[in-house]
Amino acid sequence: MAFNRHLDRSQTAKRMVDSIARFFLLFGLFAAPCFRTALGAGDGVDEILKSAQAAFGQGDGRKALALVEKAIQAEPANPQALYFSARLNDSLGRHEKATLDLSALLKLQPDNASLLQLRGSALFKSGKIKESITDFDKEIELSPDREPYHWQRGISYYYAGEFEKGRQQFESHRSVNRNDVENAVWHFLCVVRSSGLEKAREALIPIANDGRIPMMTINALFAGKEKPESVLDAAEKGGPPPDERIQRRFYAHLYLGLYFEAIGDAKLAEQHILKAVDEFPVNHYMGDVARVHAKLRGYASKTLK
Repeated sequence: MAFNRHLDRSQTAKRMVDSIARFFLLFGLFAAPCFRTALGAGDGVDEILKSAQAAFGQGDGRKALALVEKAIQAEPANPQALYFSARLNDSLGRHEKATLDLSALLKLQPDNASLLQLRGSALFKSGKIKESITDFDKEIELSPDREPYHWQRGISYYYAGEFEKGRQQFESHRSVNRNDVENAVWHFLCVVRSSGLEKAREALIPIANDGRIPMMTINALFAGKEKPESVLDAAEKGGPPPDERIQRRFYAHLYLGLYFEAIGDAKLAEQHILKAVDEFPVNHYMGDVARVHAKLRGYASKTLK
């Protein structure tokens, strides 16, 4: 659950296109006859997608979406257009539309584990928690080596109320990521729900050195060795630049919110989650986790619909 630095639109567009290229190379979609047929006549679609990339890089998401939709209208089964549309819609917070795009792709290649990972993530972001687990489970069935890395499934388990499965997932993740405070915290949150606060503190996964600020202070908070205000103080340590400060404050308030929920203080839990969502929003999966949390708990967010 590493920090994903906030990207400007041009960087995001470049990474999106790079990920599309890697996707087709890694999973051999160009080799399959049904994909080759669609792409062989797709020179016009390729140009449309290049224009969509350029528009998104310039911050014009509406134009980019219109161009991608035009490409899909021209070739409804073109996997590159569908994949681009899915990633674009997901990056713009249109997770239900991204799910539809990915479902269309999965009809073409139903056993593609990476597509299942993407759709499971989009389903989670749409608040469809059980459905996200179904996709994550099938993904791992197809690619068992992914299981210990799948912290996203652990978070879905937590919100589905499957706390023992969540605990097991985060213990498995520890085998490939030993110094991640976030993994220890989500494990703690699952144990709290199944066995209580004392047992959760006894079972807290030890972390030697997570260098991300304010993660070690968050870890000490959950261990009962620090106060909540220490987390906020740690987030300001060293006078970070604006982008880093937003990231730190987001994580501080997210985990303070989860901490207060764990100890039964619903009022403070809501206050801190809403600060993470409304005042210090971030554009990556944990930002989506905070937004999903707020929606599932019925918090009165100023920015969420």
